[in-house]
Amino acid sequence: MNTDHSLKLDIYVNYPGHCEEAFQFYEQHLGGKINMMMPHQQAPSNFPKEWQKPILHAIIEIGGTMVRGADVPNAEPMRSVYLTLRLDTPEEAEKIYDVLSRDGEIFMKIEKTFFANRFAMLRDKFGTSWMLLNEI
Repeated sequence: MNTDHSLKLDIYVNYPGHCEEAFQFYEQHLGGKINMMMPHQQAPSNFPKEWQKPILHAIIEIGGTMVRGADVPNAEPMRSVYLTLRLDTPEEAEKIYDVLSRDGEIFMKIEKTFFANRFAMLRDKFGTSWMLLNEI
């Protein structure tokens, strides 16, 4: 296998009509930077009529990782996969937990574990699943 840096791994997340809102939220609360937000010029006929400006392709950088996204009819919340945020302090982990868990679904509340000062698992209000980790 080629071990140089020509291989990169990005994440692609499909949203059911709120990609732009999710990325703006992540930019504001996670310190991300939106690098691209490209709406469809004309929504495809199979898209819900209430989607005013569905996103064809978007890119946000969060913590050095590129997260790509789009609006896709019938997209479902993430299952069996999590975006993991590694945070420098327990206080940062608690702050991000408060932001991401609001109106979301908590799978494991934030707490100290045998492997972390703080660890949590949740799905935010946009359907994105997160693990928050402040390592020991």
